[in-house]
Amino acid sequence: MIQIKNSDLVAAAEKGMDAFLEIIIYACLEDIDGKLTSQSLSQLNGSQNTLLAWHYFTTEMRDGGFVQLIQNGYGGYIFENPFAKAIKQFGATELAKLIYKAKEIYDKNKTALERETTDEEFNALYVEFEVFDDLEEIYFDIEEEQTALIAAYVDKNITDFVEIVD
Repeated sequence: MIQIKNSDLVAAAEKGMDAFLEIIIYACLEDIDGKLTSQSLSQLNGSQNTLLAWHYFTTEMRDGGFVQLIQNGYGGYIFENPFAKAIKQFGATELAKLIYKAKEIYDKNKTALERETTDEEFNALYVEFEVFDDLEEIYFDIEEEQTALIAAYVDKNITDFVEIVD
């Protein structure tokens, strides 16, 4: 089990929900040497995998939305795994709904969205898939609330994520 010192966890929590989640996420990433492979992910339990998927999802969304998320190779990780169902169990039901809607677009356009692109072609995907724009706006409207729900779930179920040591 991944261990975090109680004092480090308390200090992170005092900084806010983002810091609280980050300390756990980075402990998970450290445990798998920062590499997403089927072997490394099998080292993590379902709760840890869900939190890590949420980390990659939210990071990519903040940087470039669904097109970037998919182009950077996270489409399958997010849409072809039970991420939406799991994040709903964390209490983030609005985020789960959003992911299901994006998955419909992804499933219909997977080949086009995942193809190798030049920088110019990558930028053109944003125009070609403007259908993601409304979903991205919704995401940014609900992000803080959904993150708070996820943080509350993690806090309430901390032993599913890490072992707290003195």
